[in-house]
Amino acid sequence: MTLEELILNCKKQDLKAQEELYKKFSGILFAVCLKYSPNYHEAEDNLQDAFLTIFQRIEQFKSKGSFEGWMKRVAINTVLQKYRKKKIFHLSNEEQIEAEEEVVEVEDNQVPLDFLLKIVQELPNRYRLVFTMYVLDDYSHKEIADSVGISVGTSKSNLARARGILKIKIEDYYKVKSKNIHLKDQ
Repeated sequence: MTLEELILNCKKQDLKAQEELYKKFSGILFAVCLKYSPNYHEAEDNLQDAFLTIFQRIEQFKSKGSFEGWMKRVAINTVLQKYRKKKIFHLSNEEQIEAEEEVVEVEDNQVPLDFLLKIVQELPNRYRLVFTMYVLDDYSHKEIADSVGISVGTSKSNLARARGILKIKIEDYYKVKSKNIHLKDQ
């Protein structure tokens, strides 16, 4: 079945088509949910919620643009709506924000991807969401502010704090790694 046929059948509430769509795109959308979730279990819940929303709103897809892109946007918005309800964001005074970006010196040996994913997921929700949207998904601060219902200043502040936390954790990683290498050489 082609993607167009699959979409058309999902619009008709065909359960087989919905199952096939889920199998075809669940891996991709799970990766999106995992970026925005604090852990694997919550990412699974967010994936299920995203697919429920996709199936409820599939009529809104008018075959303009990428269907996969539309589904990713629905998944992100579903997760953001969940966190918006939890009121995880604290408003910041825009004048108090330092525009300075955190710079992390990375040695020739790259930080393992699983470690990076782990420390991003450990960020407090408000910092993780802004960091993920800005750094990983190329949202502007204005788009983030509009999506989550915060000010641009709060978005910038949360990004700066997320980067600060990540910088410390990456520096600690290199200290431990350097210490372990030093111990092995003895």
